[in-house]
Amino acid sequence: MITSNRETYSAHRNLQARNFICHASQAKTVSLVGDFNHWNPSAHPMQRGPDGAWTARIEIRHGHHRYAFLADDQLLLDPQAMGVARNDQGQRVSLIAVS
Repeated sequence: MITSNRETYSAHRNLQARNFICHASQAKTVSLVGDFNHWNPSAHPMQRGPDGAWTARIEIRHGHHRYAFLADDQLLLDPQAMGVARNDQGQRVSLIAVS
């Protein structure tokens, strides 16, 4: 199959690595959920660091994405987010722009 350069180099096909940090030191489990993983808590479990902060590094496509941290089944906003939006259930979630 032959693809055009436009399809091969489309910004929508490009992935960029992003780091996410959640400061929920009392949580037993934390996951990164969002549009990019269909809000699936199993898709991006976060790792607890020595300082108690939870981290995840994922590759994410170009565009605007809604996301949140799911800490012990509670949605938490990211204070470092670029903005706040609403998910499909009307809950406040974080917003990131990837370019």
